[in-house]
Amino acid sequence: SKPLDPEFLAILVCPLSHAPLVQDGDTLVSTDAKTRRRYKIVEGIPNMLIDESEELSESEWKQIMDRHLKT
Repeated sequence: SKPLDPEFLAILVCPLSHAPLVQDGDTLVSTDAKTRRRYKIVEGIPNMLIDESEELSESEWKQIMDRHLKT
């Protein structure tokens, strides 16, 4: 999974919560603890449709945040 351009990633937000996103493999994950949405990246293009995203469990979301965010 190729990382997205950091400048491109910096302007993307979750369409549901408007929270910043982190790239986790071939997905983008919202940093919003309430919605916990994950969006797939297909052939380098993020699919930002809410209806096609998934809601992560709290534990899975927390593991991803722990990996990507230095708190």
